[in-house]
Amino acid sequence: MAEEIGNSWASSSGTRASMRSNRARDTKPELRLRSSLHREGLRFRVNARPVATLRRTADVLFTKHKVAVFVDGCYWHGCSTHRSIPSTNREFWVSKIEGNKSRDRETDSLLVEHGWFVVRVWEHTPIDDAAALVRLGLEESKSKHAARVLRADVR
Repeated sequence: MAEEIGNSWASSSGTRASMRSNRARDTKPELRLRSSLHREGLRFRVNARPVATLRRTADVLFTKHKVAVFVDGCYWHGCSTHRSIPSTNREFWVSKIEGNKSRDRETDSLLVEHGWFVVRVWEHTPIDDAAALVRLGLEESKSKHAARVLRADVR
């Protein structure tokens, strides 16, 4: 087992087990946001690709209005307020998180190029605020002059 951990990004088998147990979809913040939007009568697709040819999946998708919503986890997406980088294997994690942030920006650009409106909220964003930002995105998506990406706060 020690050899296996030595070749891994994890510093121990416990760390590896903990990190592998993190959900990629249906996280608590996503579920709370979806529940709030559904209570408001909004209908949407879940964990779907906005553009079939792009390997990018939005957490919530409003296909009629072409609005893609992403709920970004503070750890994985480098929240400036809540981020913490482990001291063990630090270079790997800095590179990993910076890569995630870069991919997020690329995703935003690709979706905008395909005519989509992008809404990004942090997992720590209060649900009422996140839902309000989604509603604003749905309204703004109708305007040809509006910014095409909305974020809950600056990255």
